[in-house]
Amino acid sequence: MRLRRGELADLAAIMTVERASFHGDAWSETAMRAELASPHNHYVVAEQAGRLVGYAGLRAPSGASDADVQTIALDRAVRGSGGGRMLLRALLDEASRRGVREVFLDVRADNPPAQSLYTSEGFLEIGRRPNYYPDGNVDAIVMRLDVPAWAAARASTSPMSENRADVGESDENPPTSGGISDRRSEAGACT
Repeated sequence: MRLRRGELADLAAIMTVERASFHGDAWSETAMRAELASPHNHYVVAEQAGRLVGYAGLRAPSGASDADVQTIALDRAVRGSGGGRMLLRALLDEASRRGVREVFLDVRADNPPAQSLYTSEGFLEIGRRPNYYPDGNVDAIVMRLDVPAWAAARASTSPMSENRADVGESDENPPTSGGISDRRSEAGACT
């Protein structure tokens, strides 16, 4: 799996994964276009065998000390292969490059694989939003990551601090379990 910067030309392929991952809660094409075009956002896409199989987005306005993970989604066929971790780390690397101190995200309370991924990268639960998601009265778990601490931990465990995903190599960490598809609310996504 290779990662690269997402762009407007990826919109149709992103929407295919979006609709399959989020069903009745999928963002509109207009909202996703705005996400990709915003100068405050950084989107990455995952490709496998020349096909877009995932994407993730970070909102980190210039000069801001905090940022939000907007969305992470993978095609069902590649879930559990470490792609979610690759996408998340690419976003966190970008947050670190932008001087962000804290990254926040919302994760569905009924998505344990995503929660496990975020916790394994150092995110901590800081609150809940009751009945937040419109498709079944599901709570959102609000999580926060200390970016400098995350970057220091990564640097101390890897002699090569370069993000291998940026150069197209596979993630050396063990795959995550289950399906990673989660996102911050529409309120944070300009819908």
